[in-house]
Amino acid sequence: MPANLNRYYGTGDLHFITCTCYHRLPLLFSPHSRTLFVSILGEVRDRLAFRLFGYVVMPNHFHLLISEPPNATPSTVMQILKQRSSHLLRTREKRAPDAQPAPAFPHHDSSPPQFWQRRFHDFNVWSHYKKIEKLEYMHMNPVKLNLVNHPNEWPWSSWSNYEKREAGLLRVDELE
Repeated sequence: MPANLNRYYGTGDLHFITCTCYHRLPLLFSPHSRTLFVSILGEVRDRLAFRLFGYVVMPNHFHLLISEPPNATPSTVMQILKQRSSHLLRTREKRAPDAQPAPAFPHHDSSPPQFWQRRFHDFNVWSHYKKIEKLEYMHMNPVKLNLVNHPNEWPWSSWSNYEKREAGLLRVDELE
């Protein structure tokens, strides 16, 4: 691990994670790819039993706010999430089941050598104030990037779970 990369696990903190597509390419550009990623996130959450407090999936990156899994680390979460999503998203795009599929990798003649950047950013969230700050940041991300005018217009985030107080990908106990 590089000297400047420190991960602090086992502290009971939440983890605000940011992961970017390879070279910041918009590899999650289609609604289908973002929806598939959210589905995979739910499967990984169920498999590793971590709590998901917030998420947003953007065209070239995603943010998560998670607890540590009981028998793993956030690094394990990211390894499985990135491997599974990369495999399924690439496979789906190669199959091109639609009559007129959108290109899997816009602005490129062929697919890049990898789907995700190798590393991810992990920030320990140690207070309720920081939790709210990170949730607001991720939920406003689509607005700041001019993808929508209001967070309720971006279905690939946990914003509506909090606004409507309904479980979706987040469970009701995670909305506290």
